[in-house]
Amino acid sequence: MTTGHGIAELLSSLEPNAARRALVRCCASSRWVEAMVRARPFVDDAAVYAAAERIWGALDAPDWLEAFAAHPRIGEDRERLRARFAEAAWSSKEQAGVASASEATLAALAAGNRDYAARFGHVFLVCATGKSAAEMLAALRARLTNDPATELRVAASEQMKITKLRLAKLVDERAAVGDVGR
Repeated sequence: MTTGHGIAELLSSLEPNAARRALVRCCASSRWVEAMVRARPFVDDAAVYAAAERIWGALDAPDWLEAFAAHPRIGEDRERLRARFAEAAWSSKEQAGVASASEATLAALAAGNRDYAARFGHVFLVCATGKSAAEMLAALRARLTNDPATELRVAASEQMKITKLRLAKLVDERAAVGDVGR
């Protein structure tokens, strides 16, 4: 076990239901969450991230789609985010690049999101942290040219990036406000 307040220590110390509640905030695939709970205890943070990737990579498309469905569309109205998604605060921060976008860029994102959902049957997923709205729009447009199988793998890769960031946020949040397992 690591010392300090790392993700390995946090996840390993939580009782199973608290660990489930924490992990579902990072990735909404129920099979991923259950496998992560079973993989505990973790010896260090690297083991957490390695397990997260290994488990995610072994899942099937329905599990990935379950996780994708928990994400809002990039640029979706914040009030609708709060009402619809438990992790709206994290999503809003991750999509902060949209806040200063022009109306034209926001309209293009909305149209692109509709086109993407119609083509692929799921929400456009990108690890938005640190990206501007224009960068997200460019990624969306580029990925619209992918075939469905390729795009599913790309979106799954983006989900894993988001999951890793959110695992770290669990520790940051616990340090700031207390136990995440309540």
